[in-house]
Amino acid sequence: MIRRLCVLGLAAACGAGSSFTREPLLVDGSFQPGRGPDGNSVFLDAPRGLILVDTGRHPAHQERLLEHARRAGKPIVAIVNTHWHLDHTGGNAEILAAYPKAEIVATTAVEGALVDFFPKSRSGAEAYLKSGQASPEQHAEIERDFAAVDAPQTLRPTRPIEASGPVEVAGRTLDVHVAKHAATAADLWLVEAATRTVIAGDLVVAPVPFLDTACASGWQRALGEIAATRFDRLIPGHGAPMSRADFDAWRAAFDGLVACAASPADPTACIDGWRASAATFIPAGDEARIGEMVKYYVEVRLRDAEAQRQACEAR
Repeated sequence: MIRRLCVLGLAAACGAGSSFTREPLLVDGSFQPGRGPDGNSVFLDAPRGLILVDTGRHPAHQERLLEHARRAGKPIVAIVNTHWHLDHTGGNAEILAAYPKAEIVATTAVEGALVDFFPKSRSGAEAYLKSGQASPEQHAEIERDFAAVDAPQTLRPTRPIEASGPVEVAGRTLDVHVAKHAATAADLWLVEAATRTVIAGDLVVAPVPFLDTACASGWQRALGEIAATRFDRLIPGHGAPMSRADFDAWRAAFDGLVACAASPADPTACIDGWRASAATFIPAGDEARIGEMVKYYVEVRLRDAEAQRQACEAR
């Protein structure tokens, strides 16, 4: 589904009288059982073409992105990657194949992933393939992930972002923020002031925070920075757009999960706490799967002091 976010219905906010449309356009991602997710993608119009925030993982998602560009009659001239997870960057190669002049705007945190996370993840994925347990779709997905990592030039920024501030992209100034040691070693999030919209990447994830490479304290600090921003709508890395009240509720649930993990409580209490406080964001019938993910994150990520130390010190 593709949604236009024209906040408050104000003509000025929607770009009336300007040379380009200011409202963000969301191309929904997916989070289906048995397959890797696609993160949300967002188009921003600019004088020299389209800016695409995140590119998903699966070919069907990238085809939706390319179809939008064809319908718009404008080239994709820039890719902004909020972070390096492949459900947000795995489609870079497909987009660059169609628009080879597009620049990549991102932090350099992917460099650490290329020498640490990706090789470790690949080893586990190769073992899974050899076990014969992977479905044909999973096998194809894993091979696509391998191909993405084997073409690091499609993941590395051509315009590295080191600090928060205004960044001119394709003739449009973006309000870009860098969150250090949060979901990854460095995440980007954007404020679209004309429509009072925050594009948060995986600093906000509707069903459950993806904590695989996270520093919990840095993530909480980033959420505090978002909370201090004036906005009416927030586009998360996964899930439907949120109101300010939705974000506040999600943030409270996140803080509760981190506090539970830091306590001696049984992981079941943390699962129950997340499913209760984040119930609005969990699709009906998905409670068990989300509970399994919370259990893993509490036991393997949040309660592993060394894992947290490494994530919070990653460069």
